[in-house]
Amino acid sequence: MKDLQPIILSECCSLLKPLIIAGPCSAESEQQMLETAADLARNGVKVFRAGIWKPRTKPGGFEGVGLPGLEWLKKVKQATGMLTATEVATRQHVSDALNAGVDILWIGARTSANPFAMQEIADALQERNADVAVLVKNPVNPDLELWIGAMQRIYNAGIRRLGAIHRGFSAYGKHLYRNMPQWHIPIELRRRYPQLPLICDPSHIGGKRELVAPLSQQAMDMGFDGLIIESHCDPDCALSDKSQQVTPEVLNFILNTIVLRDSVITTESLTLLRQQIDQLDNELLEVLNKRMRVCREIGQFKKEHRMPVVQIGRHDEIMQSRAHLAEEMGMSPDFMRTVLSAIHEESVRQQINIFNDRTR
Repeated sequence: MKDLQPIILSECCSLLKPLIIAGPCSAESEQQMLETAADLARNGVKVFRAGIWKPRTKPGGFEGVGLPGLEWLKKVKQATGMLTATEVATRQHVSDALNAGVDILWIGARTSANPFAMQEIADALQERNADVAVLVKNPVNPDLELWIGAMQRIYNAGIRRLGAIHRGFSAYGKHLYRNMPQWHIPIELRRRYPQLPLICDPSHIGGKRELVAPLSQQAMDMGFDGLIIESHCDPDCALSDKSQQVTPEVLNFILNTIVLRDSVITTESLTLLRQQIDQLDNELLEVLNKRMRVCREIGQFKKEHRMPVVQIGRHDEIMQSRAHLAEEMGMSPDFMRTVLSAIHEESVRQQINIFNDRTR
């Protein structure tokens, strides 16, 4: 994926940094679409998004208006001059959206997790020799290779205006975020494919409208190329995801308060700070190496005394106490649990190797 082109070829839009795509979660009525689009256009937004088909988690919910919504998108383009974007999940969706002149197609998290569905969409695009921009959301599960594979299928279909949308990852239980950001995954994607446009979806990550602004700023601070944000003229009455949608006025305020950092400037002080990080990382590796050496000695003791490798009581005690200490130091307890889980998994692996080594 090296010969990619800008998502938007129009000069008036391609020069905008960051790229902003905004509009309601779902197309609900012609009036709702035109009113929201007019407000967004007045505030300088150039790309209007709206879900026509809604893949709901459970049956019985609002699943989108279907084909009439595409006619409303046409009217939005005629009335405002905005480009239009919608989600596709099947071959028929692709055909209908292309026939309606939709400028940008995005592929949702449930679809990108399914290679069969992705190939069907890729085949539909290739059969039409489509000249359209395609944005691929990350899969619901935190699998970078699956995300890359989904985009490669679209790329192999001849699509060169290709980009990625980071919308967070599903997690069981209650959390601050609707979908966990796990920022290291899109950062790794950027490291591997620096030319691939990377868009953040703070609406779906946060799941609450009050989180849209801080998540948007965080994405910009990490060098994302744009934002796709749900905006509705009357969000409290929205038929889907009303808690994470903002009015066009609120969106305008958010966008005007975002601080864009200059990623080109590198100062001497920043270099020195990075050198400190490198040194600390080396020290962390040394400490982990010492810890694993002690774990191997513990494994040998357990083997000689016929004790099980994993001792649940000890594991739970460590998790609770260390997470509490981390929180007192200003770190996230969830972050510390993740680190400790990885360390514990490696410790268990090394102790099992000792159990299986008949020479010891």
